[in-house]
Amino acid sequence: MDDNDAERARADGGALEAADGHAHDEHAMPPTSSLKRWFVTTNHKDVGLLYIATSLSFLMLGGVLALLMRAQLWVPRAPGAGPLSAMAYNQAVSVHGLVMVFWFLSPFAFGFANYVVPLQMGAKDLAFPRLNALSYWLYLSSGVLLFVSFFQGGTFAGGWTMYAPLNLPAFTPSVGGSAAVLALMLFVASVTVSSVNFLTTMHRMRAEGLTLRRLPLFSWTILLTVWMMLFAFAALLAALLLLSADRLLGTTYFAMNGANGALLWTHLFWFFGHPEVYIVFFPALGVMAEVFQTFTGRRIVGRKWFIAAMVLVALQSFIVWMHHMFLTSINLEIKTLFMATTIGISLPFDLMVFSLIYTMVKGKIRFKTPFLFSFGGLLLFILGGITGVFLGAVVLDYEFRGTYWVVAHFHYVMVGGVTALVGGLYYWYPKMVGRMYDEFLGKVHFVLYFVGFNLLYFPMFVAWETPRRVFDYDPGMTVWHQLATVGAVVLGASFLVMIYNLVTSAYRGEVADEDPWNYVTTAEWAVSSPPPLENFPGLPSYASGKLEFLGGSSSALDTVDDDAPAAADGGTGAATDGGAPATLEDSAALAASAHTAEEVQAGEDHHASHASIWPFLVGVGSLFLLLGLSGFTNATWPDGTMGALHQASTGLGAVVTFGALVGMTREHFVGPSGPYGESWPFDKVSNMKTGMWIFLVSDVVLFGAFIGAYVFLRFSSGWIAWEPIPDNVIPGLINTYLLLTSSFTVILALEAAERKSRNGVVASLVATVVLGVGFLGNKAIEWEHLFNDKGIWIDSGIRESTFFVTTGLHAAHVIVGLVITLYMILRAWNGAYLDDASPVEHFGLYWHFVDIVWLFLFPLFYIL
Repeated sequence: MDDNDAERARADGGALEAADGHAHDEHAMPPTSSLKRWFVTTNHKDVGLLYIATSLSFLMLGGVLALLMRAQLWVPRAPGAGPLSAMAYNQAVSVHGLVMVFWFLSPFAFGFANYVVPLQMGAKDLAFPRLNALSYWLYLSSGVLLFVSFFQGGTFAGGWTMYAPLNLPAFTPSVGGSAAVLALMLFVASVTVSSVNFLTTMHRMRAEGLTLRRLPLFSWTILLTVWMMLFAFAALLAALLLLSADRLLGTTYFAMNGANGALLWTHLFWFFGHPEVYIVFFPALGVMAEVFQTFTGRRIVGRKWFIAAMVLVALQSFIVWMHHMFLTSINLEIKTLFMATTIGISLPFDLMVFSLIYTMVKGKIRFKTPFLFSFGGLLLFILGGITGVFLGAVVLDYEFRGTYWVVAHFHYVMVGGVTALVGGLYYWYPKMVGRMYDEFLGKVHFVLYFVGFNLLYFPMFVAWETPRRVFDYDPGMTVWHQLATVGAVVLGASFLVMIYNLVTSAYRGEVADEDPWNYVTTAEWAVSSPPPLENFPGLPSYASGKLEFLGGSSSALDTVDDDAPAAADGGTGAATDGGAPATLEDSAALAASAHTAEEVQAGEDHHASHASIWPFLVGVGSLFLLLGLSGFTNATWPDGTMGALHQASTGLGAVVTFGALVGMTREHFVGPSGPYGESWPFDKVSNMKTGMWIFLVSDVVLFGAFIGAYVFLRFSSGWIAWEPIPDNVIPGLINTYLLLTSSFTVILALEAAERKSRNGVVASLVATVVLGVGFLGNKAIEWEHLFNDKGIWIDSGIRESTFFVTTGLHAAHVIVGLVITLYMILRAWNGAYLDDASPVEHFGLYWHFVDIVWLFLFPLFYIL
């Protein structure tokens, strides 16, 4: 295929895109050259590009903070000397860590996931396109709020781990510190929305014949990553909600509870924090697997064992968190147990590392830029993993904890993953842009990156006795810190080379073939570069053993057979992740046949929507809402103009957010219906119902963390001595009956909808609202009694804090349910739900869950 052929293939994709946009005026897609497109798009490829561009922007911001830190560390300095004050240095260290871990690493990987995973699975888009766009705008808004916190009297300065009591206003600026905490909460909301979306898509919308066993390895790593995110980030959300209650409402979870409060935070944070290491690294591992297969011409050696090892690591990641707590008061037996689990989790990684090495040994390597970065990432991770084993031993951890040994190990693992992800950026760049990058500049970038990385971080192993997060150190370590600073400058400069290369190549680079690497084996390479708006010319299928399109052409991309022998080194029939590569002629034919193939697409996918402004507006509203709430300290607004501005921002944000959410519900938006063939284990469950179940799983973890915090603090304070806060069990018992009855009325509403009785649906939903309002009213009377008659309130002590906050979280869920019910009553009055009762069923799942939670809270807080 020559350049003209490639241009024509891309033109066909562009024509499809334009045709789709004109066919649906309500959701017409502006061209990619229009700024409007990027505010309204819900297409997974566009959202992926937004994630990549935004995460790289946060990388630059975090890198500037890192360079300021290294400038401060050029020589040992007294407090206040150098470019940063003592507090400014603490803020730079804290926000650098937060930005790199949360706002760069995972979003960078999920930029690739958004772009590539639906293509690899044979899906037209993610299951819920607007939720995908919403997750991006919440992510961007959270990052903006974090950097705005610098201008609110100073941002958070207690380290990225936010250890108690350093995370409280007494040690961090109240407004800016609170804004940083709220920004992280908004980020977690983005992650939760994205997790529900990806899990629903990957379990429900795989192409026919593409079983989980045959799923490409990059998609496998994303699937496991998202499952870990669903559980881990729910625990982090619980920790952040409790911290926000301490900062904004004056509760005493961490403020007045001494060592117990500090230990509680550590448990909650590291239950999230250690799986986060694998959440960050797994996508990089998937990139390594894809790139190694492509540039060695070999299928990954021991592919099924590679997958089994990843599954084992994902499960084990939740039983190792206490190795971060070896210096706490936990008894030696527990520490020994977690030392064993920590050493044990390294064993599956050994298998994966040897699998990648043996794949290289068996293959014929081509040293292109994507391979260099992926191979470099593997080398750095090996060193990071070996040095981490030291920290897994209780005795050695006593010596190394809190030193630069931990800093070096952490960066060799985490930034080692970044190295492979940069390889993924070069690998998929031709697919995303349609042009090749400059190979020479790519290799220059790798050399500068690899040299700068090791010059920056390896001296930290030598200077390991330097305390972390402290800018004054032993003068004998000066030379090592200066080497690290030089390395930081070189590493930063390498990214300038990358940005120049990728930006200029997007306009002047050589036009890319559909298969620029020759030995690609996954479905994203079977369509034009960049792909058309709806990805495929027809409905993808692997039922025959190779990729075909119903109504289109077939491809030579065969499905994986784990038991099939590997092809000869570098041979054209190399069977890697997806089998033999498609020929360029096949790809051109697929792109050219897109017009006719669209006619056979099933169901509503032919009329799919790709644009909506509401996710953007929800993100904007959320930004203003939390920006305003950041000024709410100890249940009071600041005096004067600043207080008025915070209140106005809160009100504006609440109105915009609520209005945009209502706008989303009223908008006629058609997403991909699915399933496309493979939906195990949710074959008989709709996309919406699957998504609701997955969301409720995360909510189980959230409430579990709140209840766990209560149980932990009660045991620490003495279970018997902890008297229940309510002095009368009757209000709680009445509320139990009210909620159980409301569950029954929701069931009646579903029955009425299935019988097509409009009045029955409306009456049942009205009854649900009456019972829910009765529950809230009864609780309000109880709280008023405790406050006015007993002098008990949320900030009176830890017993009071746990009661009011935990039951308050439950009440907030009830309020959300009532708002939804009121909306459903209006729709039901107009005849909705009679032809399709599924929305009532989905709401019922949420409402029944809220009722079940109360059945746990009632005995815990009223009886025991």
